[in-house]
Amino acid sequence: MKNISILGSTGSIGTQALEVVSENSNALNIVGLTTNTSIDLLEKQIDTYSPRIVCVMDGDTALVLEKRLKKRGLAVDVVTGLEGLIAVATASENDLLLTAVSGMIGLQPTLAAINAGIDIALANKETLVAGGQLVMDAAAASGVSLLPVDSEHCAIFQCLMGNKHEEIDRIIITASGGPFRGYSHKQLESVTLAQALKHPNWSMGKKITIDSATLMNKGLEVIEAKWLFNLRNNQIDVVVHPQSIVHSMVEFIDHSTIAQLGLPDMALPIQIAFFYPERVANNRPALDFSQIRELTFSEPDRIAFPCLQLAYDALEIGGTMACVLNAANEIAVSRFLNQEISFLDIPRINRQVMEQHQVIVHPNLDDVLAADAWAREISNAYN
Repeated sequence: MKNISILGSTGSIGTQALEVVSENSNALNIVGLTTNTSIDLLEKQIDTYSPRIVCVMDGDTALVLEKRLKKRGLAVDVVTGLEGLIAVATASENDLLLTAVSGMIGLQPTLAAINAGIDIALANKETLVAGGQLVMDAAAASGVSLLPVDSEHCAIFQCLMGNKHEEIDRIIITASGGPFRGYSHKQLESVTLAQALKHPNWSMGKKITIDSATLMNKGLEVIEAKWLFNLRNNQIDVVVHPQSIVHSMVEFIDHSTIAQLGLPDMALPIQIAFFYPERVANNRPALDFSQIRELTFSEPDRIAFPCLQLAYDALEIGGTMACVLNAANEIAVSRFLNQEISFLDIPRINRQVMEQHQVIVHPNLDDVLAADAWAREISNAYN
């Protein structure tokens, strides 16, 4: 039996992960769950999976849940805030921690779990974007496994099985292109929030859906891939693949390319992370090649979608710049979701914050947290 805690259990990845747990209840057990404020869903998850500890980020909402559980006679530890997240992440029973929260908030609990010797299933790309060197150094020192849950990074992970790192020529990350694939810069001036939230292939949370529409999600994946797979910056390419069947590819030094294919379904990368190094059967639909009419690939438009280029720029600059880009983007996306700014204001704010930042080349955790806080404050000030 593998004991698992999930940070962000009420989000898109978290709920799909719990489906995988239900399908494999003889092999997987839940220790801890967390949410921001969605206590109605969390209470249902408590009833189904019987965790020992849960975290509600908002303190007042945590008190409401705690009273409900006590009234029902349920003995569940309810914790709150960042300290609560860390308590769930480092629970002594944990064999594996799935970090599925959105944003920079995942960094410190993930580091704490790594330092406690707990393996990580990583669905929070911002953790590596903001603190890649810190996280990878900690994982190496603790000897823990860092298993990618993003569909693209899981695909690369699978393509590399049985191959040597030094045989990699490049990796090719696929992008659906989002809801505005083929749009010009001019057309993007008038897109609406409702349009941006309609992803053509994937069902995801609002923040990552907007990141997909701006191609920032792909830029963050480029940075994440650099750290996960110990790559040089020039070894990571992006292609637009609107069918979302090929999840990513690895080209080797002999120019042979291995691709991982499947239907757009996050359950598979979650399951792979939960059971690695084994594969287990499931009842998910298989890919029917007789029904696939075309697989197309094209270059991303970095002029119309400058967020992708900003991510490459941040990667090249190094140090705290990727952390700053991530923080600026979180704020800009939040402001767009609140309809305070336009769609094209997102890359504009990201660029302006990057241009103001004084990079720290070899940051420690305090440096990363300070850069993150600075970028958030600056991003909120732009109109």
